[in-house]
Amino acid sequence: MMHGVAKTAGHNSLVESLPALIERDGSAGHRYVSSAQLNSDVDAARNLADAVHYLGILHGHNPGVVELASLKTALPEARTWLEQAEQGFGRERLFLSQLTVAAGPLPSTPGHDKSEAAVLSQRHAIETLARSERTGCALGAAMALVLDWQEIRAVLLAAAEKLDIEAPRSALPVASDTLALADTFGENPAIQRAVAFGAEQILAQHRGLWNLLEARVAARDMW
Repeated sequence: MMHGVAKTAGHNSLVESLPALIERDGSAGHRYVSSAQLNSDVDAARNLADAVHYLGILHGHNPGVVELASLKTALPEARTWLEQAEQGFGRERLFLSQLTVAAGPLPSTPGHDKSEAAVLSQRHAIETLARSERTGCALGAAMALVLDWQEIRAVLLAAAEKLDIEAPRSALPVASDTLALADTFGENPAIQRAVAFGAEQILAQHRGLWNLLEARVAARDMW
């Protein structure tokens, strides 16, 4: 899967391949995100709290993916997008922090130490990705994060409703702006491949997080 998009990115515009990648491998396609366990059953509030805490471990620190990508990206056409993404994600980070505090302690779950270690390892992986010297790689990770955050934010909004927290309006770049940026690399196959690779890797880490959260529900149910 990782190599498939990267190989075709030089032949197919990122404007087409990036949305397809988000749809296929992004958070919206993960079964746990749309499951009753996270949305409607009696333990949904507990499971949402769990998700908020672990999203905080993965993306609640500063500098994160967007800030690191901004430091590593010298492409002038990306500067305006990165500045907006930095400002927007700063607001999302604050929102995530408010939710984490309101959610209280993590739900008791067998194997908690291993879960936390796994997410810290994921965080290290995405930080390494966002520090990549390969032109376009860190930017691709940031672009995929912003695109996938729309679905992740839906989870945060559900948690905010449960916790009676007022959610701020998103100030992140809209999808059309992100795809307009992708379109500027249409004549540069090397950057297209690097952007696609960075995007694939960030989405893989998101899938890994949802897999972990789903496993933690199963562990609690069996406890």
